[in-house]
Amino acid sequence: MRLADNVAVITGGGSGIGRAVALAFAREGARLALVDRDGPGAEETARLVTEAGGEAMVRVSDVGEPGTADADAAAVIARFGRIDILYAGAGFSVGGTVLTTSPEDWDRVFRANVGGTWLWARAVVPTMKAQGGGAIVTTASQLALAGGAGNSAYIAAKGAILSLTRTMALDFAPDRIRVNAVAPGAIDTPMLRRSFARNADPAAAEARSVGRHPLRRLGRPEEIAEAVLYLASDAAAFTTGTTLAVDGGWLAG
Repeated sequence: MRLADNVAVITGGGSGIGRAVALAFAREGARLALVDRDGPGAEETARLVTEAGGEAMVRVSDVGEPGTADADAAAVIARFGRIDILYAGAGFSVGGTVLTTSPEDWDRVFRANVGGTWLWARAVVPTMKAQGGGAIVTTASQLALAGGAGNSAYIAAKGAILSLTRTMALDFAPDRIRVNAVAPGAIDTPMLRRSFARNADPAAAEARSVGRHPLRRLGRPEEIAEAVLYLASDAAAFTTGTTLAVDGGWLAG
C-alpha cells in the first residue's frame, strides 16, 4: 500500500473531493484526521473509512480561525504520534464580480481558502521537519490559471494558493517537505452544485461548464483523489512546487 504507516490530515474531509481523498488514502493504508466545520459530514466520511477497514478521527473546526489548526494538529499527534501528509482541501465560494462581492464575502473566501491553507501548513510543518520530511498538497483550480467570470474572490484566492504553494516548496525543500497543488476542473461536488444554483438557470450554467471541457463532462471527486494520492505518495518523490491540472482538457482548450 502506497501510504502504509502514514498519518494524513484532510481539511474539507466532510464531502466532495475531501471525502474522496479520505477514502483513497485509507485504501492505501493511511490513518486519517478529518477536519471540517460540517461535523455530520465529517462523521459520515469517518464511518465510510471505518467500514472500508481504515481508521479516522474527526475534528470539527473552521480552518480559517486562528489557533484551531494548532490545536487540531496537536490532537492528531496525541492520537497518532505524527503527521506525514496534509491535504488542504477546505474551500468556499460565493460568486460575484469585484463590484458585486461584498468586503465581508471577499474576506470569508480568502479566510477559508488561503487562510486555511496557510494556517494548516504552519501547524504541520514543524512536526514534518522534526520527522525528516512530509508532503503537502494544496487545492487550486483551473480557473486560477485560465481565469473565469463571475467568481472574482474565489479565483483570486486560488491564484494566491498557487503562489503560496510554490514559495512553500522552495522554503521547505531542504527539510524534505514536498509541496504541490492540484488544480481541478469543474468537479461534481456539493460546492459546484451550489455555484450552479446561484444562476437564474442552473441547468444552463451546468451545460456551459460541461461545454468548456473538451472531454464534455464534469469531473468526479474520485478522479481528483487519485491525483492527490499521487502527489502525496513516494511516487512523486522528485516532484515539488508544481501544479497538476486535472481539468478534462479545460486549459488545453
